Amino acid sequence: MAERINRAIELLAQGQAVYYAGHHTGHVLTAAQGRADGGTWADYINIGMEHGAFDLAGLAEYMRGLVEAGPTRSGHRTPAVIVEAPVNGTDEATVRHNAWQFRQILGRGVHGVLLCQAESADAVRAFVEACRYPHQRLGVDPALPSPLARMRGTPAPRPAPGRLGVGTRGRGSEATAAPVWGLSEEAYMRRCDPWPLNPEGELLLGVKIESPEGVARCEQILAVPGLGFAELGPGDLGLALLGLLDVPRQPYPPEMQQARARVFAACRANGLAFLEACTPETIVARLDEGVRVIAGGSEETARMGRAYQRRTMPA
Repeated sequence: MAERINRAIELLAQGQAVYYAGHHTGHVLTAAQGRADGGTWADYINIGMEHGAFDLAGLAEYMRGLVEAGPTRSGHRTPAVIVEAPVNGTDEATVRHNAWQFRQILGRGVHGVLLCQAESADAVRAFVEACRYPHQRLGVDPALPSPLARMRGTPAPRPAPGRLGVGTRGRGSEATAAPVWGLSEEAYMRRCDPWPLNPEGELLLGVKIESPEGVARCEQILAVPGLGFAELGPGDLGLALLGLLDVPRQPYPPEMQQARARVFAACRANGLAFLEACTPETIVARLDEGVRVIAGGSEETARMGRAYQRRTMPA
């Protein structure tokens, strides 16, 4: 039986790799497609709204279809669903001005959000804060003014490094999201919080480091509390760094290999899962290296990796 709502979090907490399906564009968001995908071999489904359509009505129908098809063979209500948001994490102001995207995405009942082109710690902190309710206090700088002091007009300083400000997600969408998770509205608001910052949280937040600026600041970016995973975006990084029109694959050019090593090391230092594309030929070596979120969309890769790790959770 499932121990958590979010299958990906349950597996990561066990030290197991998670395998996802779905691409940057082209996912059909209908209830019928959700019912069809309810039996997926994947641990989570990636919905690519960075380049695909920002179809929130379709996303709501898709989540409904997943629920109707459930539960999964592992006993979870649905596979986990993580959405790539359209906004780029280039700077704090951009993320704060576009925080409505995270509210709208989370309101459909998904289990995680990926922020693309993360380039500053302040932008990523704003992202995490936008995905949290203000009553959640884990990781929040205790030196910040209390709610009563804020109401009296006490100016709020910036949080200390390695701390968060108060969450900015407002209530209202719990009525649509909670039924997808199979929870009461109160229970949803308690548990829709980032893991592993909140050990009981069921929300998985990630960032994509895919520009020279992001690589240059990856140590600060990946130290922001509330993240669960990160990836090096080889397609956009190769385009920006070396002018490569094809998406580079391993072995990377030396400059990109150095960037990968730096981002991977920052993930290890902060306890984040590292995401990378794998194939049947590379999966064992990548698992030995410590890669724990597996892209590539191959059921055969997942079968081999699960067997190698002696995974017991049904696929």
